[in-house]
Amino acid sequence: MRRKAFATAALVALGLAGPLSADPVDDKLIVNGETELVTHTKAPDYIDGLDEIWSGWAFRAAETRAIEADDFDNPGMIFVEDAEAVWNRVEGGAGKSCASCHGDPSSMKGVRTVMPKYNEKAGDLWSLEDYINDCRVNRMQAEAWGWNDKDMVNMTALISVQSRGMPMNVAIDGPAKPYWEKGREMYYTRTGQLELSCANCHEDHYGDMIRADHLSQGQINGFPTYRLKNAKLNSIHARFKGCVRDTRAATYKPGSPEFHALELYVASRGNGLSVEGVAVRN
Repeated sequence: MRRKAFATAALVALGLAGPLSADPVDDKLIVNGETELVTHTKAPDYIDGLDEIWSGWAFRAAETRAIEADDFDNPGMIFVEDAEAVWNRVEGGAGKSCASCHGDPSSMKGVRTVMPKYNEKAGDLWSLEDYINDCRVNRMQAEAWGWNDKDMVNMTALISVQSRGMPMNVAIDGPAKPYWEKGREMYYTRTGQLELSCANCHEDHYGDMIRADHLSQGQINGFPTYRLKNAKLNSIHARFKGCVRDTRAATYKPGSPEFHALELYVASRGNGLSVEGVAVRN
């Protein structure tokens, strides 16, 4: 009882107390007037806390939604263009670029929909960033990028754009299952001085006001995401780090095993939503 009362007080402190709430907009996201994205669909059967799932786009103000609907207005696309130049840039001892092996970036179509996934050869769960660094180190003989380095985040955006409009479809069975279960446990475990879990905000209170904004379901189908708050692209793990920090808990490092597992579970909650790449959020 004390823990429940404390958690309720924590939600009050974060601005979740009060009648202000908003339903997600039941509108269509059509990018560049030609590509319609799924932003609302039935929740996967294995998700207990939700009957339907909504992209974070549906919780944003009309002005923000409009920015994402046009690549000329979307500031995140500037970083995608930067990554296109890096895609063709020769680096490392092997004298290769991304294009040397993969050709045009369009060859990456579908990749983002299944990330993260279990890598049989490595015997571990890999995110898109792991695959990028594997190519850099072992094929290009170049230095690995840091998880949140500008080039890394930009490249994940370029690869994500190739799958825009395709449904998220991460695997949670077979060798991926233990990671998924670990991620699920993390999602529902209260942490930090505020004793909050991911579910407290993104499952129990989505649509409610937090400070001056509405909480979404915390879907990651739009990542990497351009945030108006910091005017740059933000990786999935960087957003996880910020959320954990907001509970006043010791957080994990981007690229950590914990965030890999959490990424798989959260990605699976959005299976069926379209890859948005690059989304625009507050």
